[in-house]
Amino acid sequence: MEKSGENEMVTPGDVLGRATDLKPGKGAYVASHNNTIYASLTGLRRIQLPPPDSPDQRPIVEVTGHKAHGPVPEPGSVVIARVTKVMARTASADIMCVGPKSVREKFTGIIRQQDVRATEIDKVDMHLSFHPGDIVRAVVLSLGDARAYYLSTAKNELGVVSAESSAGATMVPISWTEMQCPLTGQIEQRKVAKVVS
Repeated sequence: MEKSGENEMVTPGDVLGRATDLKPGKGAYVASHNNTIYASLTGLRRIQLPPPDSPDQRPIVEVTGHKAHGPVPEPGSVVIARVTKVMARTASADIMCVGPKSVREKFTGIIRQQDVRATEIDKVDMHLSFHPGDIVRAVVLSLGDARAYYLSTAKNELGVVSAESSAGATMVPISWTEMQCPLTGQIEQRKVAKVVS
């Protein structure tokens, strides 16, 4: 039995319906603050009827698609991302890996000022934490606005894992907040990730 909206193309962040009427299946999740079901994948919106003996008789909405086999960031996922832009209160990044797997489509991450570190949040300077081109390890907090995922680096093992100095060399971490260029000895500020051995 087909319902309206069947096989409609959706992308991450699109509204699929209300949790009062539908149950989220693959590629869908409920946002608890507004009880709305959103897509977490790019693909086709499909509605399946529940098994007749199921106590929950809400139809199941899921997203299936040509790209559904690639990994998708979900709240709690640890991701590797490349910083693309740094502003006063946020940094944008392209997510490259979810866990150990590289992604097959473009996912954008946003690190907000309050999610950079766990202490002295009000003193965080985004430009002293990240630079464009930095590779960061972060954890996904939630799907934010405009189809971007909110990321956090507020744990010791999260933050910049690789950065290039202005001289083009890969910098060496020397503290929680500094990395040094091996060629020039110049020290640059970063929110450095603790190396997990």
